[in-house]
Amino acid sequence: MKLVTDDLLNQAEQIRTEALGNLDAASQSALGQFFTPVRAAVLIASIPRLPEAGQVRLLDPGAGSGMLSAALVARILTERPNLSVHVVAVECDHLVVPYLRKTLEACSLVGGGRVIFDIIEDDFIMAATGLDADERLVEHDLVVQNPPYAKLASSSAHRVAVRKAGVDAPNLYAAFLALGAAGLKQGGQLVAITPRSFCNGPYFGAFRSYLLDHITLDRVHVFESRSTVFAETGVLQENVIFSGTRRGVQGAVILSVSNGHEDDAAQRSVAYRDAVHQDDPHRFIRIAADEKDIETAEVMLALPCTLKELGVEVSTGRVVDFRSRSALLTGPIPAANPLIYPGNLRGGGFEWPRQSIRKAQWFAPIDAKDKELLLPEGWYCVVKRFSAKEEKRRIVASVWSPHEVHGPVAFENHLNVFHVKGEGLDEETARGLTVWMNSTLVDRFFRTFSGHTQVNATDLRSMRFPTRDALRQLGQYTGLLPSQTDVDQLVSAVVSASGIAE
Repeated sequence: MKLVTDDLLNQAEQIRTEALGNLDAASQSALGQFFTPVRAAVLIASIPRLPEAGQVRLLDPGAGSGMLSAALVARILTERPNLSVHVVAVECDHLVVPYLRKTLEACSLVGGGRVIFDIIEDDFIMAATGLDADERLVEHDLVVQNPPYAKLASSSAHRVAVRKAGVDAPNLYAAFLALGAAGLKQGGQLVAITPRSFCNGPYFGAFRSYLLDHITLDRVHVFESRSTVFAETGVLQENVIFSGTRRGVQGAVILSVSNGHEDDAAQRSVAYRDAVHQDDPHRFIRIAADEKDIETAEVMLALPCTLKELGVEVSTGRVVDFRSRSALLTGPIPAANPLIYPGNLRGGGFEWPRQSIRKAQWFAPIDAKDKELLLPEGWYCVVKRFSAKEEKRRIVASVWSPHEVHGPVAFENHLNVFHVKGEGLDEETARGLTVWMNSTLVDRFFRTFSGHTQVNATDLRSMRFPTRDALRQLGQYTGLLPSQTDVDQLVSAVVSASGIAE
């Protein structure tokens, strides 16, 4: 049977390749189509629990050419001789449906009566919502999906339909996951490959709460490489495969990591509370890949203070340059103030103006509305909201010194700024926060819940910090930021002095 199912997978991969070759690139992009390669499909198919006998109802939303269904069928036929499967595959692209049918017919032929299928040629979101929702899309034992990737406008028909179903989903993959979870029967399992971006941040907050209310995580697998899984498609997001059970028990969660597919995967089991912390209002999904990550999380979560308790706030920079064009200048005049971009952050400080930045770096308020975009003269700790992929660290911080540039300052929207009620910090706190945010400890902790290069203000607010006195101790240096080795040694000393084991 193994040789037969291997042949089935080869057929399915050939059909997938043929389908991709006949699709229009613009249409594929509009629909967010990224068909699952055979190796990724086999890995995804290896994750679900399978009963020994009976029949499994399998839902494959956005089925594409049917590669995921074929991988599940191949596994069932190989491993469970007394188990049959009823595949319900949904695909809206009429150009792809013939390839899907060809794949499922091959599955049925190989299964010899153990495999039956239905193809629903429809928009999955519309078919699964509303008063006339398709009754074939509910009460499934298993939902397996590689959902489409595309944003949903707030007023779009898809987003409105999902919102009426009980959740706000900001993009297609979140909508598919939410409706997939709703399509499970009690104890049914959802397995999906998606970008990791939903695991943290405010953008997916409502969706993340809905998902975690409907399923209990069983496993999360992270691909460290951003390009291996969908190399042929140009997708660069950090991808995860995760599985969850409808109304399951919050026991252990298996966390696994590989560079590419399954060949070099390492896995570990952690308590559910280590993946989704009970006291986290944002319900971030934290992925501690190894023992060091667990230790890092324990240190960070044991710290004594929140930002609110420190009396410190963090906000995104106020200036969105294309909305304030009339106030932007490419050279100084007496009424102009510095306009700071991420590119101005250099070595823990700032280079302003910087010749290599081809943007207006002066801000001259025209009216009261413009003046509200300025922060008063003072000390600020500033963190980039986006780090370049080639940067070793996700969190990059610098201290803004009023001794170097006098007067108010405008920070562009791609920066996060630590402040006190819209005004500056004291010097030692600003410098201390800069040391703290640039530490390997903080950077490693951030990676346990964020798989992309964006650092949201919400992410920073969710962290815990040392006391104000400890931060001021870190900020005793003058001049340039200490070296990375010295930064880490300073932070380690503060952590140790707090009575927290590193």
